[in-house]
Amino acid sequence: MPQSPSRGEFIALLALLFATIALSIDAMLPALPEIALALSPDDPNKAQLVITSFVLGMGLGTLFAGPLSDAFGRKATILAGFALYIAAAAACWAAPSLETLLIARVLMGIAAAAPRTVSIAMVRDRFKGREMAQIMSFAMMIFTLVPAIAPLMGQGVIALAGWQAIFVAYIVFALLVAGWLQLRQPETLAPADRRPLALGPLVRACVEVLSLRLVQISIATQALTLGMLFATLSSMEGIFDRLFHRAESFPSWFAVIAVASMTGSILNARLVMRVGMRGMVKATYAVLLAVTLLYLALTASQALPGTAAFGLHILWSIVLFAVMGLTLGNLNALAMEPLGHVAGMAASVTSSIATVASVILAVPVGLMFNGTQLPLLIGVAVYAAGALGLSLMLKARA
Repeated sequence: MPQSPSRGEFIALLALLFATIALSIDAMLPALPEIALALSPDDPNKAQLVITSFVLGMGLGTLFAGPLSDAFGRKATILAGFALYIAAAAACWAAPSLETLLIARVLMGIAAAAPRTVSIAMVRDRFKGREMAQIMSFAMMIFTLVPAIAPLMGQGVIALAGWQAIFVAYIVFALLVAGWLQLRQPETLAPADRRPLALGPLVRACVEVLSLRLVQISIATQALTLGMLFATLSSMEGIFDRLFHRAESFPSWFAVIAVASMTGSILNARLVMRVGMRGMVKATYAVLLAVTLLYLALTASQALPGTAAFGLHILWSIVLFAVMGLTLGNLNALAMEPLGHVAGMAASVTSSIATVASVILAVPVGLMFNGTQLPLLIGVAVYAAGALGLSLMLKARA
């Protein structure tokens, strides 16, 4: 059995396990016009379903990943997930139609749920409370680099070998991370602490998780936050292309946004021990709502020339992406704090419901894209207001 890695190595491995999701989504963004041209020329907007179909699968798979990890261990579940991920990526590479591609992307999302969800349970096995929130913030700091380079990687792969070759890159990534996990990370859930995969205990654990008001609020707030993120990702390439006519430079600007938004995780890691998790999320949603309403007002009034409008969109995007680092780790930690004895089930239920709900929220906003940023800004303003209202219900100190 491998010895436990250092704190730094554990954080780096955790970041790459999280990055399975970001890579699977963000590297596809430059490919959307190519996919639309090849598989959906009559309705190009359908190509963005390649993003949300993956997210839907991820949400569904998350419901099973946690209980499986509680029964069979964290490592075995993650490694099985990577095996399915590789097979689904191969099916995407060979997909002859958009419908087949979307089905394979759902399977990819189901598979990617294992490293995404079970890695959170692994953190809860080793840490708790604000220390857990701090570890996740550090991991998200590193993880943010993957979204920064993923579109550039996707653009490079497309230029060299076509959009299908992106799925070959996914296979290589999965093999490397699975190998690192197998060689360096010991199992974090002792056999004595495992829970049998039986319907009765699973239902009881699920009822316990969902009966807690804190968990209910956390799930709803995460759903709104992820809904903002996925709606933005679905619309982003189209906004750069059709509104600002910067399709070629989109991956580079996306990298700028992703790197700059790392400030969210940095601020959270520095302040969460002092301010508390609840205080951080309240302040974050208030700032996001104010910035979005200001941008919406300036856009609707057409008060900004083209260059200034583009600069404001970049700044707004940085704020939106930074919100993820300032809120999601805290919301997860808040939900998991009283649930260490059912960490796998808790991670599954909270993430699954939040993710599936976020797809329901994101798809209408994305499909309403009309060549401007107005549908996206209105959607984000509504969801940010909802998230702020929910965060104000978190009254106790943490």
